[in-house]
Amino acid sequence: MTTLSNITTKSNILVVDDSAENLRILSSMLTEEGFAVRCARGGLMALTTLQSTHADLILLDIKMPQMSGYEVCEHLKADPATREIPVIFISALDEAVDKVRAFQLGGIDYITKPFELPEVLARIENQITISRLRTQLQNQQRKLLRQNQELMRSNRELEQLAHVMSHDLKQPLQSFLFAIGLVEQCCQNNTNPKVFEYLKRLRDTSGKMQKLIDALLDYARVGNEELAIEEIACDVILAMVLDNLQVEISQQSAVIHYDPLPTVFADRNQMMQLFHHLISNALKFQSKGNKPEINITVSLLPQDIADSMANFTYSSLANFERPDTHPPQHYLFGIHDNGIGLKAEEVNLIFEIFQRLNSDNYSGTGMGLATCKKILERHNGRIWVESELGKGTNIYFTLPQAST
Repeated sequence: MTTLSNITTKSNILVVDDSAENLRILSSMLTEEGFAVRCARGGLMALTTLQSTHADLILLDIKMPQMSGYEVCEHLKADPATREIPVIFISALDEAVDKVRAFQLGGIDYITKPFELPEVLARIENQITISRLRTQLQNQQRKLLRQNQELMRSNRELEQLAHVMSHDLKQPLQSFLFAIGLVEQCCQNNTNPKVFEYLKRLRDTSGKMQKLIDALLDYARVGNEELAIEEIACDVILAMVLDNLQVEISQQSAVIHYDPLPTVFADRNQMMQLFHHLISNALKFQSKGNKPEINITVSLLPQDIADSMANFTYSSLANFERPDTHPPQHYLFGIHDNGIGLKAEEVNLIFEIFQRLNSDNYSGTGMGLATCKKILERHNGRIWVESELGKGTNIYFTLPQAST
């Protein structure tokens, strides 16, 4: 708990008054309370003093010769070196207009003469506490900003490393698969069944590696490639994705219902990736023999919810500018399936990279939903999941509405 005794030890107060008696009384009182006190008999002396010494708070008289307290305050607030120092006006002027002007010029409190010493101490304590808490908060914000910038830099480096590594692995893997094909041709007359069993294992393992490399490349590209933001009709994107997944849909006799989909601001290729990953997951994670039923819903988020989305910026949207400074309305999309669902402890892991849940029964790289999350982050959207084991999964995400 902050008390007067533990905030005064390092608190420096500058008292500015043309009255020697007022300076003596205030200096004596504040020194007894543990403050380090400096006095200035006039505005010019105060400004000169502040060029070489630091003050945590200034007690400033108004009616002074040569330079009034109002003028001193104007100088203080115009100088970056002193503008943050709290100023308490202390004056015999008690008209409302005088107090209003004091606050308009940047004063944070106003004490009327003749003053009571306990009142002065209470007001000083309050303002110094507020000032120090503000400084602590600003320091914490700066620290968090530095950490965030460092994290972003590290993420970019990891994405670049993943892109280079996965790209460089593609060629030797292709050569390896080609060599397997040549061996298969040479062994066509071989009657030992083990030879073809081993070759099949090599081909299957190489195929899994190929999928993992491709998924890693996709993930890295999402963070590295420049976005081409434009108005995208989501119903067109969905039609293309469903056409690409037609084989899986037919094989599983899946039923897919969807609302009329809106137009959004987005990158076309990344929207294709997003819908493809989410719908293919809904098709894949089904119980054996279960007929998939997928419902795609969309609604307009209330403006107050859209406005409250944390740290909304357009900084990541390349080639995208809006004439206003207000965030656009957001659409809330939902993809609901009747699949196997998730355990409660798995819900928070689903968007983490390389998290392969149910890996014993379902193939995959564990990167699809991590890629979806990164896509939506780059589009200033959000994604989350609600699921119940054995009853299905609901994945929700938001995207900004295109201008009308």
